[in-house]
Amino acid sequence: MIVEICANSYESAYNAQQAGAHRIELCSELVVGGITPSYGLIEQVITSLSIPVFVLIRPRSGDFVYSAAEFDIIKKDIELCKELGCSGIVSGVLNADNSIDILRTQELVNLAKPLPFVFHRAFDLVANPISALNELIKLGVQRVLTSGQENMALKGLPLILNLKDQAKNTITILPGGGINLENAMQFKEAGFNEIHCSLSTFHHHGMSPKMSMNSALYINEFGKSISDYSKIEAIIKLLQ
Repeated sequence: MIVEICANSYESAYNAQQAGAHRIELCSELVVGGITPSYGLIEQVITSLSIPVFVLIRPRSGDFVYSAAEFDIIKKDIELCKELGCSGIVSGVLNADNSIDILRTQELVNLAKPLPFVFHRAFDLVANPISALNELIKLGVQRVLTSGQENMALKGLPLILNLKDQAKNTITILPGGGINLENAMQFKEAGFNEIHCSLSTFHHHGMSPKMSMNSALYINEFGKSISDYSKIEAIIKLLQ
């Protein structure tokens, strides 16, 4: 079973490879669901690691409805990732009603070629996931990351299974969202060939800061979340 690790730093990506992960989705700022990592981080990870690196292309946090300027940024970032040698692109665009933005998503799929294109968890916001999946299949998307429109993929498993049955191997359904050592086997037993997880541990900063550098929306600001070698190694062994 392929285990994809959502890595938010070079350290996380390195830990993932060393622990036996099969693929990385590289991003920054997991606390807001992930945004596009920096050029320097992408280059460092791709040049230093040997496992496939898919890069999340999301110019900001918040919704997935983008202005013309934001969409241009997405396209430029995809071009940069291709130049740097990444293995795949993870992105997606919605309309204001949370339906798939067909024209823009098609443009991104075409721009990413010959790299595979993964439609990310913006999919979990669509009103009709069955028809949305059909649209993505027609657009040539290779993989859909989904929690089954629930906070946790295990809770959304019934829908994820329906999507898998509907896909009939024309597109890969990639479960993700709260998958860990305790529940990963349920996805393997359900017939999935891949899972997506972070398996992170939060590391507190050793000193108490005098002030906050950000708003009250963020908790544990002066610490960092790192993909945990031991957790990844354990889940790899469990699922092999």
